[in-house]
Amino acid sequence: MSDLRFVHMGFGADAVDYQEAWDEQRRVHAARFADEVPDTVLLLEHPPVYTAGRRTAPSERPLDGTPVIDVDRGGKITWHGPGQLVGYPIQKLPRPVDVIAHVRRLEEALIRACAEYGVQTTRIEGRSGVWVLGDPVEQRLGGLSLDFDPRIADEEFDPRMNGPEYAPSNAGQRREDRKIAAIGIRVAKGVTMHGFALNVNPDNRWFDRIIPCGIRDAGVASLANELGRDVTIEEVVPVVERHLREVMAEAVLAPRVIEKPAAV
Repeated sequence: MSDLRFVHMGFGADAVDYQEAWDEQRRVHAARFADEVPDTVLLLEHPPVYTAGRRTAPSERPLDGTPVIDVDRGGKITWHGPGQLVGYPIQKLPRPVDVIAHVRRLEEALIRACAEYGVQTTRIEGRSGVWVLGDPVEQRLGGLSLDFDPRIADEEFDPRMNGPEYAPSNAGQRREDRKIAAIGIRVAKGVTMHGFALNVNPDNRWFDRIIPCGIRDAGVASLANELGRDVTIEEVVPVVERHLREVMAEAVLAPRVIEKPAAV
């Protein structure tokens, strides 16, 4: 693997406007494709902003017409803002590109970072990102069977129109599955863009205005909420950096294996 550098674009009062960060991603992406710079991870905070990946459905956007920036990454709609550590790894991968392996490496680094704080996280089949698993249904608050959960019975159920009971930000109180880090990437010319957003200590009520990642039957989490104490971006940055470096350094970057059909 080539050298890996980290660039701190701005945190707190120096949070970086989304468009500015997107422009910088494209600049670094072009430089990495041309081998003018090593693999690079941009780390930053954004002012509050909603961004929508290519698969976002109209029904998942804010009901009140709040502006949303449409972007060229995979995935659906999410929120970025204060208290959330955003990372954009710009890495050259061998071709044919193994996108899933890249996503798994980002997940692994974030799982390790959360574990260092005593927060156990995992992956959920079919749902990208890093998750805090909820309790079994019968042990959750209220103990209702899934048969009585309108989010399961109605694919069009909108938690935003049903009060705080089903708000994504309250998933921890309901002891449901909740996402602590979202991942959405793009690979162009064999070089990655976009990346991850780790909820450190944001106001998760921002997520209540959308259907986060298009998922109606789970919610969002943060390190601070899971630990019941304040955790700062400043203390988390070096931890995430270290685990990203370890995971990416350990990785054997190999092209995706393409199975050829057997000769008839």
